[in-house]
Amino acid sequence: MKSNKIEFASSQGDTLSARIDEPNGGISKGAVLFAHCFTCSKDLKAVGRISHALTDQGMGVFRFDFTGLGESEGDFADTNFSSNIEDLKAAASYMEKEWATARMLIGHSLGGAAVLQATHQISSIEAVATVGAPCNPEHVTHLLVNKKDQIKEQGKARVKLAGREFTIKKQFLDDLKEQKMNKMIKELDTPLIIFHSPVDKTVGIDNAAHIYKLAKHPKSFISLDDADHLLTNEEDARYVGSVAAAWVDRYL
Repeated sequence: MKSNKIEFASSQGDTLSARIDEPNGGISKGAVLFAHCFTCSKDLKAVGRISHALTDQGMGVFRFDFTGLGESEGDFADTNFSSNIEDLKAAASYMEKEWATARMLIGHSLGGAAVLQATHQISSIEAVATVGAPCNPEHVTHLLVNKKDQIKEQGKARVKLAGREFTIKKQFLDDLKEQKMNKMIKELDTPLIIFHSPVDKTVGIDNAAHIYKLAKHPKSFISLDDADHLLTNEEDARYVGSVAAAWVDRYL
């Protein structure tokens, strides 16, 4: 595939870093907008492998770093779940003006919860895929272990996530509480495919069951067998990309 690095502006004016991945023969099936996992980046190996599998099937992929993460500008401490939705909308707008209209959303982990919400606000989306997604974004608060009280009392705290330290503010927790995820899933009027591993130790398989139960048809569920949450096994990531491309072909 061809991969070009670009930049675009967020709704708050920060410069966000992105990559546009295209099949060598050009896009034949449509463009995908990808949302990465909590505190991850567009350059996570699994994201690149999923993207490669999608481009092998004729799809283009737009993957970017949310505000304050990866190579994007902005302060992560000032972001939240709602700002992620705004970043996705800004990315979709850039795609439509400068490259190709986003027709499919794929979200990994918390990014999966984000695309379930963003679908309602991006009119061009015709299909959605989640990978290891929580049924409620508040799920990520379990990663804050014993820091939640400090955040509530002092307004913020330094939290170690995936070997790196991040500042989490009270506004982040408050924003998560305001999300009406069940309502968003029930009102989803877009074909949905859910990828989840039954042995996922970060986001349990019960989350996938909850999403599937609430969503309307057409909906599909794919078990990822013994895959871990971050899809560190190359075969697992490529499997997600190839199956997603085959599944969505009937809807685009």
